[in-house]
Formats: sequence, structure tokens, C-alpha cells
Amino acid sequence: MIYRKLGQSGFDVSALSFGLWQIGDSEYWGENDTGAQAIHAAIDGGVNLFDTAEVYGDGDSERVFGKWIGPNRDSVLIATKVSMSHCGVNDVRKACEGSLTRLNTDRIDLYQVHWPNHDIPFSETYAELTALRDEGKIRAIGVSNFGVADLGDWLSVGEAASNQMCYNPLFRAIEIDVLPQCKKHDVGVLTYSPLMQGILSGRYSSVEEIPPVRRRTRHFSSNHELVRHGEPGHEELTINTLRDLKELSDGAGIQLPDMTTAWILAQPGGASVIIGSSKPDQVRRSMEASRLKLPGDITERFNEITRPLKEALGPVPDMWVGGENARIR
Repeated sequence: MIYRKLGQSGFDVSALSFGLWQIGDSEYWGENDTGAQAIHAAIDGGVNLFDTAEVYGDGDSERVFGKWIGPNRDSVLIATKVSMSHCGVNDVRKACEGSLTRLNTDRIDLYQVHWPNHDIPFSETYAELTALRDEGKIRAIGVSNFGVADLGDWLSVGEAASNQMCYNPLFRAIEIDVLPQCKKHDVGVLTYSPLMQGILSGRYSSVEEIPPVRRRTRHFSSNHELVRHGEPGHEELTINTLRDLKELSDGAGIQLPDMTTAWILAQPGGASVIIGSSKPDQVRRSMEASRLKLPGDITERFNEITRPLKEALGPVPDMWVGGENARIR
């Protein structure tokens, strides 16, 4: 496993980290009975950063991980997130203490603001986070889903060890503005949804085959249920991109999820890629993929295939809502 520095946190984090949403939210992801084995497979493979949030499964993700991590607590870094609705001074502390209880730990290594709350001054949220850090309840302060304007405003009142953003071959928006800004200010970048919730698994060749809950993003027409962006989407371009990527991976003899993981890890600017899995064999497969080195011509073709969709979706780093309604600024 490769380890990289996470901004100014002082942490060296594994290039692959483990996302715990799938472990503790059966309503969204379905039931599973192999989550504990998946966690321990990740630890055995060298993963040292585990990411969750208080909203995942209404706290069940934190609760389950707190039960399963047991004697391995001191060998891992725990990252969790405070909800946008809990960014008020009194609410931040209450949320943090709730997460500590559910995680069965005395400290949170990386405490992140899940989404920017534009109704509460960042200075108020940051002041309480600083107090929690001074008390030893959290070790580092991070943000999540903060665009260029939001991150600039945050850095004007305090620091951020990291910024967690959505990033995959079908959604490369952060390359345009966010990654350069994070590099400039030494903010570590954690990226999530590398396979876009399974859409990059290689299984889908039409929009209709993709489960409705997975097609809520700006890639898809607002005519579908659950979609809220109000835009026409880019369905033909998305499906064509998936088709061309599948052809590329088949020609190279590499499974598309493995090629995708290898491509993301090779991109400059990211500290760690968050994988989500509830099955140990999937975790081990991601470990194998992380060791792949794509030939230069394959990487160049991968970039060419995904560039038109990157240009069509533009620089707004909110994959779900664009324009003036984007939650990420």
C-alpha cells in the first residue's frame, strides 16, 4: 500500500481508504453480513483511513464500525462528518459527542463538515471545531464538498486538513478549479464515488439498465424520478462514454472497475481514494487494482474518451445539482 501525506494534518493516509456508508445503511444499500470481514480485509491490505458520517444510516454506520473495529482502533484513522444542519455552535459539539459515542472512541482523527452551510458563518463553525480540537476530541479539521468559493471563504477564517470531493472518470469537474486550489493551499484531497455507485462496473449499456436511485446525477435527464437538477442531462454522451471505456478495458484485458481505480490513483493531486464495499473479495480486488500501472497509450485514450463529458458537465463540482442551485460553490 502506498501512503501519502494528507495536507497539513500530519497524517500519512493509505492511497485507498474505506468508505463505511455501505456498511451501515441497509435501507439504501441493502442488507449484508460480510461488513466486518470487509473491514478486516482492508486493514490486512494496509488501509488505515476509514470514512463515515453521522447521517449514514442515521448513525448506524458509525455504530457498526465502532463495534467492529475493536482492538484495531489505534492502528487506524477514523474520519467522520458533521451534517450541514448541525453546523451551529451548539449543534457541532452535540453532533461530535454523538459520533464519539457511536464510534466507541475517545477521539475522531479527522472531523469534516459534510456540506457547506451558507446560512451559518463559517467562523462560528470553525471556532467550535477548534475548541473540540483543543480538548482532544478531534485531531484534525476537514471539509467535504467545498467548491472554490466555499473553500476560499473557509480558509479565510481557519484551516482545512482536507477536502473530500466526488471524482471519477465520468465526473472530472474538480480537475478544473478545485484540485489546483487545494494544491496551492496544501489541502489534502479525498475523493469519493470512484465507480459512481457501480455505474462504472461495466455492467450497464443503456440508461434503463441503471437502477433509478443511481441515476439522480446531472448525467441523466430530469424527467426521471428522484432527479432534482432540472436539466436535460447528457444521457447519450454518458452511455457512449461507458461503451467506449468498456471497449478500451476489454481490449486491454483489464476489467473496467480495475482500470478505473488505477486511472484515478494515477491522477495528480489526490491523497486517497475512498472505496465503498461490504464484501471482502471486492476489497481485495480494489487492492489488486491499486497496484496496476496503466500503459501511457491506455491512459491517453482513457482521457480522450472521458474529456467530452468533462467539458459538457463543466466546472461545477456538484454532481447532482448545477447552476445557481448548486450546493457547492
